[in-house]
Amino acid sequence: MRIEPATTAKLIADFIGAKKVMGDANRVITGLNELHEVEKGDITFVDHPKYYQRVLSSAATTIIINTDQVECPEGKTLIVHECPFDAFNKIILSYRRFEPATAMVSPKAEIGEGTIIQPGAFVAEHVKIGKNCIIHANVTINNHTVIGDNVIINSGTVIAADACYFQHRGPDRQVKFESCGRVVIEDDVEIGALCAIDIGVTSDTIIGRGTKTDNHVQVGHDAKIGKNCFLGAHTAVGGVTKIKDNVSVWSMSAINKDLVIAEGTTVLAYTAVDKNTEPGVTYFGQPADEARKKWKEMACVRMLPDLIKKLQ
Repeated sequence: MRIEPATTAKLIADFIGAKKVMGDANRVITGLNELHEVEKGDITFVDHPKYYQRVLSSAATTIIINTDQVECPEGKTLIVHECPFDAFNKIILSYRRFEPATAMVSPKAEIGEGTIIQPGAFVAEHVKIGKNCIIHANVTINNHTVIGDNVIINSGTVIAADACYFQHRGPDRQVKFESCGRVVIEDDVEIGALCAIDIGVTSDTIIGRGTKTDNHVQVGHDAKIGKNCFLGAHTAVGGVTKIKDNVSVWSMSAINKDLVIAEGTTVLAYTAVDKNTEPGVTYFGQPADEARKKWKEMACVRMLPDLIKKLQ
């Protein structure tokens, strides 16, 4: 998420009630992002020693951290706070508080020429829809969604629901990570009925140009789906995963979070992908492997009863 106008580490530290600032307190902050999306000028956070080094060596130039027992890297500013997660949420909410709707189709929404919005569809604040789109009945398009031209969204689909992202605080409490990203749906996309495309936590969830989905597809927060992809019915794509161009994922498949699915990959039905894939390869199985290899393994398993009888 971009911060406009830019702010400084000192102003942020004062706002969240930080204990201490290490490094340049006047460092300019131009964006707010979680670790997987950070770039120069961004502020991010870390609250576990396991991730200190990864965050300190990231592109982020301002970091909220829960210890002063680390060295401040050159070119960075550390803001020390007892609970960085809560502090980061406070910053998010200062820029992106929930805005309740005033109408089924917001008068502030930008809707392009030739676009049809069927009765019962909901279009929220800060939504942009391009030309010649069809938004079918009972579609929900929540705040901060950008839709290109010639897009079709079928009934019952929800665009830009909050990310499913919670921090456990003991056995009886979970704290929500507030969402401040967007959903961006590019030109010529068609989304089936009863799908869910979650909003980015701090960046964009993207559905690339020409991509098509069947019904009951779930795309997690900050996922990036490439151009001309196909997602079959009941496909689930985990948050932050990147699916490159021309990928086909067939029905009832699941792709874990934070993976890269290479260009031209085919994922056959009922497959569970838990590792990055290779370009142009077809995968099958649970866990996924190259399809022919997996089929050979299955054939071998079917032979086991006869082999055991012979051994006996």
